[in-house]
Amino acid sequence: MNIKEKFAFMKTGKMYNDLDPDIAAFREKTVFKTNEYNQSFGLSSVVRQKILEELLGSSGKNVHFEPTLRCEFGVNIHIGDDFYANFDCVLLDAGGITIGNNVLFGPRVGLYTANHAFDAEERRNGGCFAKPIKVGNNVWIGAGVHIMPGVTIGDNTIIGSGSIVTSNIPSNVIATGSPCKVLREITEEDKTEYLNTLI
Repeated sequence: MNIKEKFAFMKTGKMYNDLDPDIAAFREKTVFKTNEYNQSFGLSSVVRQKILEELLGSSGKNVHFEPTLRCEFGVNIHIGDDFYANFDCVLLDAGGITIGNNVLFGPRVGLYTANHAFDAEERRNGGCFAKPIKVGNNVWIGAGVHIMPGVTIGDNTIIGSGSIVTSNIPSNVIATGSPCKVLREITEEDKTEYLNTLI
């Protein structure tokens, strides 16, 4: 299998060999590319966007990571428009990560699609499996949140700081905790009239 076929296989959720030389080489290449992006802080947005386009599977307009960004492969990450991640974002993307439009990440947010084999011998020999993560539109992920394999987060949702998200979270809610649970719906009462006071 070539590397594209290996990535496609990883996205099936079946066990794959994380120690495969092609996979290891691609991961190393991604480290250099993320380092290039992190060191570009302060350069023009055009330069930084070009690096992201080379690193990620796809990236919309106005996509920004504060340093440092870390990802496993990059090519399995797809981000919409108007995305901002604060410091120390980690994206383990073997299973595929899709992020919608108008999404905010607080500092030290991690999305982890990959998991190691449960059997010790399989784990020692590189056994891994992965499940996709999807984040909807208009989502705010608080600081220190960890999102685990296979999770989908609905549109217009807020995930409270420090949460560990192990199952799907619906749209239009505030959710928090470990494991993360829905706290309440977001309603019209949450509007503060802030937009009427902008100067």
